[in-house]
Amino acid sequence: MQKFDVIIIGSGPGGEGTAMKCVKSGKLVALVDERINVGGACTHTATIPSKAIRFILSSAKSALKNEVLGKYLKKADIQFSDLLESAKKVITSQIDVRSGFYQRNNVEIFLGRAKFIDEKTIEVITDKSELQIQADSFVVATGSSPYHPPGVNFDDSRIFDSDTILSLKQTPRSITIYGAGVIGCEYASIFRNLDVKVNLVNTRDQLLDFLDDEIVDALAYHLRDQGVLIRHNEEFDNVKVEGDSVVLALKSGKKLKTDIFLWANGRSGNSANLGLENLGIKTNSRGSIEINEAYQTIKPHIYAVGDVTGFPSLASAAYDQGRFAATHLVTGECNQKLVDNIPTGIYTSPEISSVGKTEQELTRLKVPYEVGHAMFRSLARAQIVGTEVGMLKLLFHRETLEILGIHCFGYQASEIIHIGQAIMAQKDNSVEYFVQTTFNYPTMAEAYRVAALNGLNRIS
Repeated sequence: MQKFDVIIIGSGPGGEGTAMKCVKSGKLVALVDERINVGGACTHTATIPSKAIRFILSSAKSALKNEVLGKYLKKADIQFSDLLESAKKVITSQIDVRSGFYQRNNVEIFLGRAKFIDEKTIEVITDKSELQIQADSFVVATGSSPYHPPGVNFDDSRIFDSDTILSLKQTPRSITIYGAGVIGCEYASIFRNLDVKVNLVNTRDQLLDFLDDEIVDALAYHLRDQGVLIRHNEEFDNVKVEGDSVVLALKSGKKLKTDIFLWANGRSGNSANLGLENLGIKTNSRGSIEINEAYQTIKPHIYAVGDVTGFPSLASAAYDQGRFAATHLVTGECNQKLVDNIPTGIYTSPEISSVGKTEQELTRLKVPYEVGHAMFRSLARAQIVGTEVGMLKLLFHRETLEILGIHCFGYQASEIIHIGQAIMAQKDNSVEYFVQTTFNYPTMAEAYRVAALNGLNRIS
């Protein structure tokens, strides 16, 4: 029986971060994954595919809107299957890159489903064989999967979750999306840009209520302006296939009939069938594994990182969690932790990104703050690119001028946000930095200078 220092279960960002830190620290490392290729859900069914699809679609739409190019291009008849084919190329490239990391660092990979036999042994199960391997320490990084409520027949060809939607063969004429979180809003943007009629059903009273209200209002306005029908404060009753259509019945009495149905309401940690219960390792109702600050389970030599532990359920955070857990595993201590202000990136159309406090949070905390805006329509770069919808919003303390929150809506929002994030992390965090430095012109980054001047003018 083969024995290793560390066995990692799952090859997504959390597993990769753990593996690289452990092997660089001199540990003999093995990795187990039930997919035929490494990368986890992030690469195969979640982050990479949906973002690749969105980019291709938005690029095509931008070209058609261009005053010059639009004259020579016919209206693109883009099909969802075309987008998937292009996304597959990105997925393949990511698999090659990630596989190279493991090969160069001599991490042995076992393909199959892992299950604990005892505290130091797991069984790797495939269709053809069962193999047992041992280690002194383990890290569970199995990620999460779309939540499946009882009573919904996901085996039907017209009912999808956020994983199986990537198997859609033809572009539908209409779709109902239940769940208006990040995934639901992103797919609403994608399908509406394919000229599909979209019903977006929200269980709450506004979209993405963790965001700043002004940003949420802008997103809702632009989704509706594009033709998305948003229904707030609705609750699922049942969904049935009737002939060539799917009918979603809501507890309010409404019925929504469309070609296909996408369930996008929640995810569950992939902790089932790992044999954790035999070791006394507990999970909550959504399958998330309970851990301490060092990412240890109730068994100190068994760690868990990434989406299988719940919040924040971000690929970027999972990689860091893997490195932190590995540091504790190797040295017995780790003073590192996730940054207080983790940025969000939401790839709707237009995209959204934010870091720090929102206006409603600062108001609740009674913090004296001021607001600075930069509307993209006034920026030369946005005018050149032809993406004038959007804004950058700075929230800062009226007295100390400390930056408290940054919120961006529009072109390259998820890239722009990192400039402000870097300044927020500095000891001398001040909105004045943006008026005292020089930005390249014309750039989207210039929005920081415009927003800072706008805000400072309010208190001068």
